[in-house]
Amino acid sequence: MGRKFFVGGNWKMNGNKQAIDGIIAFLKAGPIDPNVEVVVGCPAIYLDYARQQAPDNVQVAAQNAYKVASGAFTGEISPAMISDIGLKWVILGHSERRSIFGESDELVADKTKHALEAGLKVIACIGETLAERESGQTEAVVFRQTQAIADKITDWSNVVLAYEPVWAIGTGKTASPQQAQEVHAKLREWLKEKVSPEVSENLRIIYGGSVTAGNAKELGQEGDIDGFLVGGASLKPDFIQIINAKQ
Repeated sequence: MGRKFFVGGNWKMNGNKQAIDGIIAFLKAGPIDPNVEVVVGCPAIYLDYARQQAPDNVQVAAQNAYKVASGAFTGEISPAMISDIGLKWVILGHSERRSIFGESDELVADKTKHALEAGLKVIACIGETLAERESGQTEAVVFRQTQAIADKITDWSNVVLAYEPVWAIGTGKTASPQQAQEVHAKLREWLKEKVSPEVSENLRIIYGGSVTAGNAKELGQEGDIDGFLVGGASLKPDFIQIINAKQ
């Protein structure tokens, strides 16, 4: 069968009901390649609204969740709550969660473990900063971040791994297809050695970092890039072209 192409759209802290209506309109208009799994990450307050509006071929994800089912954690939401409104996906460990809100590798791993145990599917994000890349630390960083998750979970079947070089998110800079493919291939080698050949073969590793309608086709041709996690471009009609990059 091979790995099914996966395109995630991360709306981040953007939008209102009117804006979501506009996004849903172009998603419904499509056309969307039926061979692509499409998931959009929506602000928590609009999750149920987006789920009700979204077409059947587009799933809705939460952008974050905490590591336990309930409790005195003001402002947080749990995987149980996400599941309760009929959603199946959550984005965890995004670089903005790590860098702005101080989430550690261990916390991201704990969140991933709990979300999977609660029945959700997880888009788990990893990636290096510009300083880390320039000092030759790319592999060490992404292996460390992935190892933290591997230490906590055994079943990877409901995980999509999103490699997002932090220096390329929202900056207009994009890793070249060759740079991105190199990291994805190294990650797959690492997974084969440290986790299992089966996980290495089957896990979808997607790329995020200033993906546009202009560069998606070229990125999507690389053998180990199984899709994209798209930020700002997922708010615009061009997102359809990114979804259809393999056509």
